[in-house]
Amino acid sequence: MIARLLTSLLAPQPGRLAEPDAQLALAALLVRVARADEVYAEDERIRIDRILAGRYGLSPFEAAKLRAEAEGIEAQAPDTVRFTRALKEAVPYEDRMGLMEAMWSVALTDGARDPREDALIRVTADLLGINDRDRAVARQTVENTKK
Repeated sequence: MIARLLTSLLAPQPGRLAEPDAQLALAALLVRVARADEVYAEDERIRIDRILAGRYGLSPFEAAKLRAEAEGIEAQAPDTVRFTRALKEAVPYEDRMGLMEAMWSVALTDGARDPREDALIRVTADLLGINDRDRAVARQTVENTKK
């Protein structure tokens, strides 16, 4: 699965991903957000596992396994542009706000907004076709659920 996803990401025009690859791509994107501030803490890994388990109906073990695979993908993956373009093809527009909320949830796990995480989420939102207002709404939704 990892080799197939990397091959897809390295293609000149990434195509539509199969569901298992789309799950792995989202997991890798969440890992990339968590690593953006150069601190990849246990609480971020736990948050990613919970997001994956909730979104895809996985057991805690399955979610942790998916995240571990995603960590390898993220380390080898090309730039975020190709990565997100492939994910955009796999996720219908109406579900992309959920992706934004997932990214913000990971970024805000430590209770602080880091400019590197903000920048990555801004670029990713643009690549997913999500405007600034909706990106802000996703962040506010996550902030309000943490209160």
